[in-house]
Amino acid sequence: MSHNSFGKLFRVTTFGESHGPAIGCVVDGCPPLVPLTETDIQPFLDKRRPGQSRYTTQRQEPDAVKILSGVFEGQTTGTPIGLMIENTDQRSKDYSDIAGKFRPGHADFTYWEKYGIRDYRGGGRSSARETAMRVAAGGVARKALDHLVDGGVSIRGALVQMGPHKIDRDRWNWNTVDENPFFCPDAVAAEEWAAYLDGVRKAGSSCGAVIEVVAENVPVGLGAPIYGKLDSDLAAALMSINAVKGVEIGAGFDAAALTGEENADEIRMGNDGKPLFRSNKAGGILGGISTGQPVVARFAVKPTSSILTPRETVTTDGRETEILTKGRHDPCVGIRAVPVGEAMVACVILDHLLRHRAQCG
Repeated sequence: MSHNSFGKLFRVTTFGESHGPAIGCVVDGCPPLVPLTETDIQPFLDKRRPGQSRYTTQRQEPDAVKILSGVFEGQTTGTPIGLMIENTDQRSKDYSDIAGKFRPGHADFTYWEKYGIRDYRGGGRSSARETAMRVAAGGVARKALDHLVDGGVSIRGALVQMGPHKIDRDRWNWNTVDENPFFCPDAVAAEEWAAYLDGVRKAGSSCGAVIEVVAENVPVGLGAPIYGKLDSDLAAALMSINAVKGVEIGAGFDAAALTGEENADEIRMGNDGKPLFRSNKAGGILGGISTGQPVVARFAVKPTSSILTPRETVTTDGRETEILTKGRHDPCVGIRAVPVGEAMVACVILDHLLRHRAQCG
């Protein structure tokens, strides 16, 4: 299977399956002399870790990351950084009933058709378990950005919609994100979502979500005008996350309903003698190049496909049947996608920072 790497100068290759002995990644291209230890990476993995509330899968994985290479005496050496997380709580027997059936909404059918073989235990390579290594790589990227950019780059994500229920942006408070199990910046919405998701979970069903990631203090000039646009690489990175079906930058699809006057981010001179934008409909990117404003991206995650409601499907030998998926699954997989989205944004921004330095100094 090819295409297990992303990035150009900061390049990440992941490996492993949901029910294998371990998952891991190789991070290549990280500059030397970046302070890095396992404790720098672990907090981001803890945000994604399963089993922390009744609203996520109850699979109990400590997700303890190990640095295997590329770091000496607490600093990166410029050589490939090997990272590994052991799988400790697999229940492969939960999937024995579906070994010969294709789960609707999953990659079972397409994997079977393309490769002629599939690991049915939790989805194998297509499982969201793989995203833990993206989060680990994102932790490395964040440390490098802190080292290379004066003041560092702040990258924060929040759940802004669960199912049909959206937040009230007038109540947005970043501090609230860490005070509820949904990474929700609206305390009122978080309480409403708890009741809503309880009903979804008890019904054995699932719901989708929308996540917003905001990157602040992004240097001006990252990205290239045509085939290396910062926003196109962000879109590709976020779209590569399991279950993501749509990506927006800035105003996104709402821009189609705006007039030219409303959509234009007018510019004045700030007190510091630098251009000051009066709005940010462009999401911090113009012509594929960062403006220095916050980079804002949103992505939509579909409902978890593993549900207890029987669905019609076919078997690997062509018989029509029904299927329900047992096991431990997220009723809203979008919740744990928040730290994954943050990680992908961190990796893309660092990759573009290194590309910019290579071309422009």
